[in-house]
Amino acid sequence: MRRFPLAVQLLLVNQLGVNTGFYLLIPYLATHLGDDLGMSAAAVGIVLGVRNLSQQGLFIIGGSAADRLGARGVIIAGCALRAVGFGLFALGDDLAVLLGASVLSGLAGALFNPAVRAYISVESGERKAEAFALFNVFAMTGALIGPLLGSALLLVDFRASALTAAAIFAVLTVAQALVLPAREVPKARRGVLGDWREVLSNRRFLAFSLAMIGMFTLENQLYLLLPAGAHAATGWAGAASAVFVVGTVANLTLQLRVTARLKARGDRGRWIAAGLLLMALGFLPPMLVTGGAPDGGAWQAALRLLPVLAGALLLYIGLMVAQPFVMELIPEFGRQTLTGTYFGIFYVVSGIAAAVGNTAVGWAMDAGEAGGRPWLPWLCCVGFGLLSVVGVCRLRRLHALPEPGAAAFEPGGGCEPAGAFERAAEPECEPAAVDPMAAVDHAEPISTVRMGAS
Repeated sequence: MRRFPLAVQLLLVNQLGVNTGFYLLIPYLATHLGDDLGMSAAAVGIVLGVRNLSQQGLFIIGGSAADRLGARGVIIAGCALRAVGFGLFALGDDLAVLLGASVLSGLAGALFNPAVRAYISVESGERKAEAFALFNVFAMTGALIGPLLGSALLLVDFRASALTAAAIFAVLTVAQALVLPAREVPKARRGVLGDWREVLSNRRFLAFSLAMIGMFTLENQLYLLLPAGAHAATGWAGAASAVFVVGTVANLTLQLRVTARLKARGDRGRWIAAGLLLMALGFLPPMLVTGGAPDGGAWQAALRLLPVLAGALLLYIGLMVAQPFVMELIPEFGRQTLTGTYFGIFYVVSGIAAAVGNTAVGWAMDAGEAGGRPWLPWLCCVGFGLLSVVGVCRLRRLHALPEPGAAAFEPGGGCEPAGAFERAAEPECEPAAVDPMAAVDHAEPISTVRMGAS
C-alpha cells in the first residue's frame, strides 16, 4: 500500500470508512422505519427504493461530473452529501424528511463511486489491478466492521448509529479536502450529451458491459440466495453470517496474492472468464443440500452447511480473480478524459443487470418452492454465470478487449484495427494528430458478437 501515491492510499482508507459508515446504518434502516417509526411496509419500500434509484440511476451524472469538474471535487461533494443525508435519517421522523435523506444519500453514492474509481485508475498508473485489489480488501473490511459497529450502537438507539455514520463521512470529507491534490481538468470541447454518445457508441465497451451481467447478478446472490440457502440447509437463521465470515477471511488473505500472480500470467480476458466460471460453479455445491430441513441436530446442520460454504468460497474466489481486472479494463476502452463517464455508464448497466438478475433468481426461488424443485434458482445462477463466460470468451477471440496501458485507436491515421472490435494495441504506423474528441469506435456492428449474456 505504501508504494502507491498518498492520494491513492487515502482513497483506500476512504473506502474502508465509506463501507463502515454505510453498513452500520443501511442494514438496520428498514427495521427502524417499520418498528421505531411505525411506517407501513409500502412506505418503507418507497424510502429504500428512492435511495437505490437515486444512486443507480445517477451514476452517469457522477461519472460525467468527475470528468468535467475533476474527480477530487466530486468525491468531496459526495462524501459531504452523504454526511448530511445520514444526519437527516437521525433527525427526521416524517416521510418527507426521510425521502430527502434517501435522495441525498443515494446521490452521494452516485457522485463519489465513479469518481473514486476514476481517480484511482488515473493515479495508480500501471498498477491499476493491484490498486483495485486493495480497494476490494478495504471495502470488504469496512463491510465487516460496519454491521458489527451498527449492532453495538443499536443498543443505544438507531439515532446513535445514524449520527456515527454521518460523523464518519464528515471526517472523510475533511481528510479528502486536505490530502487529495487537485488536478487540472482538460477543457471540454463538446457537451455532456456528446460524451455520453461517444461512450454509448463504443460497441466493444457495451458488449463487455453486457457480458458482465452474470458477474453482478451472481455477486448479488451473496445477499439473496446464499443466505436463504444457508438458512434452509441448517434450519438456523444465523447460518447466513457464516457465508460472510468465509468470504471476508478469504478476501483478506487471498485477494492481493491472487491478483499479483495472475497479472503476470496471461491476458486479462482469460482471467475474467476464469473468475466468472468459478462464480458459476459456486452454485453447484449448495444444490446438494437443497430441500428439506435437517433432522439430526446441530451436527447434521453443520454438515449440511459445508456445501453452502464451499459454494460461497468459490463465488468469492471467482470475484477475487475477475473483479480487479474488470475495473482495470473499463477505462481502457476509451480516452482518459472520459474515465469517469465510462465507470458511470458501466455502473448504470450493472445496476440494471442486478435488478433484472435478482428478479429472475427470485422468480426461480418462488417457482422452485411451489413446484418442489428447490434446485431451480441454483441452476439459474449457474446459467447466468456460464452465459457471461461465453460472452467474455467471444470478445476475447474477437480481440475486442483492450490491453491495459495501450493507447486508444485514433481514426484518420492510416492504421485500421486488425479485426472486429480490435483496438490495435501496438499499431505499426503512428496515428495522425487529430482531435481526440473526434475518436469513434471503428468496430463491427454489435450483431457480430452473439453473446448469450446479451
